[in-house]
Amino acid sequence: MRFPAKIVWLMLWAACVAEDCTEPPPRKQTEILSGSWTAQTYQEGTQAIYKCHPGYRTLGSIVMACIGGKWVSLHPSRICQKKPCGHPGDTRFGSFHLAEGTKFEYGAKVVYTCDEGYQMLGEQNFRECETNGWSNSVPVCEVTKCSPVTEPENGILSGAQEPSQEYTFGQVVQFECNSGYMLDGPKQIHCSTGGMWSEEKPKCVEIACRPPDISHGYPVSPKEIYKAKERMQYKCARGYEYSERGDTVCTKFGWVPAPSCREKTCDPPHIPNGFYTPELTKYRADDKISYECKTGFYPAIHGNTATCTGSGWQPAPRCTLKPCDFPVIKHGSLYYPYRHYFPARVGQEVHYYCDRYYVPPSGNYWASLRCTREGWSPEIPCLRQCTFNYLENGQVPYREEKYLQGKTVKVSCFNGFSLQNNQNTMTCTENGWSPPAKCVRVKTCSKSDINIENGYFSESEFTYPLNTQTQYKCKPGYVTEDGETSGSLTCLQSGWSAQPVCIKSCDKPVFENARAKSGSEGAWFKLNEELHYECLQGFESPGGNTTGTIVCRVDGWSDKPTCYERECNIPKIEAYLDVYPKENKYKVGNVLKFSCRERLTMVGADSVQCYHFGWSPDIPTCKGRVKPCGPPPLLLNAEVKDMQKEEYRHSEVVEYVCSPRFLMKGSHKIQCVDGEWTALPVCVEETSTCGDIPNLDHGSVGASDPPYHHGDSVEFSCKEAFTMIGPRSITCISGKWTQLPKCIATDELERCKWLKIPGSETKLHDNAEFDHNTNQSYKCRGKPEHKYSVCINGRWDPELTCEEEAQVQLCPPPPQFPNTRSMTTTVNYQNGEKVSVLCQENYINQDAEEIECKDGRWWSIPHCVEKISCSQPPHIDHGTIQSYSSIEERGEILEPRVYAHGTKLNYTCEDGFTLSEEDGTTCYMGKWSSPPRCVGLPCEPPPPSIPNGVLSHTSDSYQYGEEVTYDCVKGFGTDGPASIRCLGGKWSNPPECIDTSCVNLPHFEDAVLTSKRKKSYKSGEKLTFKCQLYYKLDGSNTVECINSKWIGRPACRDVSCVNPPSVENAALQNPKPRYQSGERVRYECLKPYDLFGDVEVTCLNGTWTKPPQCKDSQGKCGPPPPIDNGDITSFPLPVYPPGSTVEYQCQSYYELDGNRNVICRNGEWSEPPKCLEACVISQEMMEKHNIELRWRYAKKIYSKANDIIEFRCKRGYREKSPARNFRVACREGRVAYPTCG
Repeated sequence: MRFPAKIVWLMLWAACVAEDCTEPPPRKQTEILSGSWTAQTYQEGTQAIYKCHPGYRTLGSIVMACIGGKWVSLHPSRICQKKPCGHPGDTRFGSFHLAEGTKFEYGAKVVYTCDEGYQMLGEQNFRECETNGWSNSVPVCEVTKCSPVTEPENGILSGAQEPSQEYTFGQVVQFECNSGYMLDGPKQIHCSTGGMWSEEKPKCVEIACRPPDISHGYPVSPKEIYKAKERMQYKCARGYEYSERGDTVCTKFGWVPAPSCREKTCDPPHIPNGFYTPELTKYRADDKISYECKTGFYPAIHGNTATCTGSGWQPAPRCTLKPCDFPVIKHGSLYYPYRHYFPARVGQEVHYYCDRYYVPPSGNYWASLRCTREGWSPEIPCLRQCTFNYLENGQVPYREEKYLQGKTVKVSCFNGFSLQNNQNTMTCTENGWSPPAKCVRVKTCSKSDINIENGYFSESEFTYPLNTQTQYKCKPGYVTEDGETSGSLTCLQSGWSAQPVCIKSCDKPVFENARAKSGSEGAWFKLNEELHYECLQGFESPGGNTTGTIVCRVDGWSDKPTCYERECNIPKIEAYLDVYPKENKYKVGNVLKFSCRERLTMVGADSVQCYHFGWSPDIPTCKGRVKPCGPPPLLLNAEVKDMQKEEYRHSEVVEYVCSPRFLMKGSHKIQCVDGEWTALPVCVEETSTCGDIPNLDHGSVGASDPPYHHGDSVEFSCKEAFTMIGPRSITCISGKWTQLPKCIATDELERCKWLKIPGSETKLHDNAEFDHNTNQSYKCRGKPEHKYSVCINGRWDPELTCEEEAQVQLCPPPPQFPNTRSMTTTVNYQNGEKVSVLCQENYINQDAEEIECKDGRWWSIPHCVEKISCSQPPHIDHGTIQSYSSIEERGEILEPRVYAHGTKLNYTCEDGFTLSEEDGTTCYMGKWSSPPRCVGLPCEPPPPSIPNGVLSHTSDSYQYGEEVTYDCVKGFGTDGPASIRCLGGKWSNPPECIDTSCVNLPHFEDAVLTSKRKKSYKSGEKLTFKCQLYYKLDGSNTVECINSKWIGRPACRDVSCVNPPSVENAALQNPKPRYQSGERVRYECLKPYDLFGDVEVTCLNGTWTKPPQCKDSQGKCGPPPPIDNGDITSFPLPVYPPGSTVEYQCQSYYELDGNRNVICRNGEWSEPPKCLEACVISQEMMEKHNIELRWRYAKKIYSKANDIIEFRCKRGYREKSPARNFRVACREGRVAYPTCG
């Protein structure tokens, strides 16, 4: 038996220095002393052995020995530690937390809680770590249940269970009442947490209604209580009516329909050709309006008032057409022999003549005015006739020429002269030539005439001739109204064309991590104009917003549109996790790395990255034990890259490769994490194919068959004496070929020079040259291994260097971006690796489809947005929309209101048309792509022939829309259009050539033929007719033969008169049964009466003129008194009998003030009215005051008395007069003009 060297040494030492211990061994909290220790002393070398208390353990024995009179521990590192219990076990539908202790060891306690909607079976909700492990068993959480619910009295219930069964958490029970009853309580309740119903079960109570309060109404025969379906009648107070009906029914919802009374009102009346007062939006019962009719119209009934009643306006206000008043002929007079009654009826004519220098529109000396529904015609009876026979300072015409009002003539002025306003055309106006027939010297403009605020002239000249243009510029920070830094002015007859304006502006600001929102993309902004901007993804304003607004002010923009990187909250880290780096804040792009303490294993990613949406992936955890994984799951259209195993350790990685023609979306690596594999990627079929194989100069391609799908490769070879540089094959990737190699002549391959490499120990001759494809090694100072590089056509690959390579940083696992397919993984990626991202269903990626690992961070963040549907697709001429081919085969037309993103619809054309391009349109993010066009097919020659007709021209081909015209032979004409058109491969219907002569003579009542009679008449021949006795021609007296039909009709109007008007106390001389137009009849008064008026009446176009009167001459009046700017409407008589009335009217634009009728009483006329003078708005005065009419569409040159005229400043001028002076009234023919400067 061998003694340890330490024991032997102690025995020798004890023999030399021996000292007993006077006290027993010490007692310890976690240890139990073995044996009995009651002696007073203990010899040197005595040993005391300790055991651990229950729940504690140690590795090896704990021994203390009596040495030198003291108890000394022989193994100081051996102590009693708490026993571990391992993981307490998870419960389904629940979770746990450490209530006591910090580790799963003796004395620890975990408390379990169930998820919402679940409850715990049993009373114990905890487990404790005891000497023999965890106490109790893992608690079980089962779904929360609620007790059965019974039907309420007089009601029924509907639920997911039978009446006697329990309900689980979240299930709903609905209640309904029998007929005649209503719910008192909730309509539905649900099973909530703790197994309790959300509310008490409702009751079904009998439906009952109390009499309602009716504003402005009352019930008929009211009752205290009404039962279900009982009907109640009610009435409305005076001036009110039912809103819907006069009865209502008691229901469980109350009274239906709700009883109400609304006030009887009338809408504003619609009075065509009239206006009314007062103007209100609503009128109550018995409200009255007064209305007046426009000129030419009068009230249809007696009086001009209407009253609002229950049945509307009574009497209905209406304006009817008024006969023509006495015509006021400007620059002319009525023809003297005619003395008519006025107003005249529609169709009646009066003859007139014009003053000197004026003529009727016909140009004749005299003409007639005709009363129409629109008034007298022509509207302007007398037009100015201008004579052009002289031009001052200009070329005079060879002979005198006359021009009617509205006509123009071009003139030629001498050099340096021009008509007024620099014109070269004179117009004949009502007041003569405008501008006058006088050439004046050309005007000039001076710089001193105008002041440019915040600007200056950019040219050096001081004066400018008429119509000369010059430039001006604005000061920095100012622009013209068009947003330019400079503008132009033109010298006009009235001065400079406009006041130059330079307004304060702000240029488009410089954005920091932001961009202008839609609608704010201008290059410059006016003073006080707002600019709206939004932050780029991952950035926000200092206030935490993603949008903002700045304002253009005098000193520039109100703020700088700046956005700052978003920050991530500091994550909660478990006690076992170490994190690096520890910062007070983390910005977007920052990476956190983790490691576990105390030999624990990490579960999850060892690093995470901060994104605009937070940290991703999830923060890892640390575990003492981790589980292995079984074989990796199968992935559709993919296979595992390496050999598979039956079991994989925690953190082992498996890589997938998609089958040919499939593209991988998501992480191509999955990892075993505590017994479970991370999320699988998806292999999506790539439908796009590559086109023809590109040509390789001096090379050829191996055998291959198109089409070329994603993943297909082809191999190249170079011709003899050529060497290939680059990969031998190219691959079709997502519809595009990878880069081609090159074939370079072997004798033209460049050699590589060996340059001095800093830090290299290899000794080679400087500038030594090596052939293509030479492999050369070299050694760097302080490095044991060699480096290798190959010469490739003059370049070393890889580059020759001994510089220390930067340590490549790994990227954390790819994040789970918003609205993307699940791609949770815990695998880190190397620099340069890419991962394809796939959006969720109904989302589309509007940014990069791949994220790339660069410098330890992920870049090119995708943005998945929801797809936007499209409304109805665009319509095309001669085409219809059909759906996919299956529906096209059935001939159905697809017409939904909304089409999903990506929908493609096809078009088909009508017969005779063909599609010009692709046959479809596609919905992309709410918009349709450009649709195709339906193009008409050409027509084959020749066009159809017709009897008695020939084509105007022929051609070898006729395009769609081309027209061909037919000409008929002599004596024949086309029946219908003479042309046909090519309409999609077919000609339109051709015309017919028919005999155009006329055979039968036309017959007209009261008209006889004056032309020579013939058997037939050729097309184009005319016949002349005349009217019989007592008839007058009204219009043309000819008819024309056109294409075998007589066109035209002579209208003979009866203009005779019968029965002259009867005059009391008078007798007719020589009466006749019928009188021709123009014949007269004389009256003779019986004694003792005197004749007032004309002694004769005249038959004029079927109407008698006004007859005289035979009355007592006592109290008679002379002619009515004259008034300024007005006259009576009838022809003046020398004497008027008592009681006669005469009507006055004012000239145009004068306002009549007073009673328009005067009466002859006792030999004197009543007070006549006045004609208030009109105001003439002077263009010259407006120019002088720098103003113009506010409403340009109302060319209000003339205004009646009391009319309101509104002015405004001309462009470039500001108000100098008070604002109220710009709205003035016409007073006594004068207008007060405001001033602008």
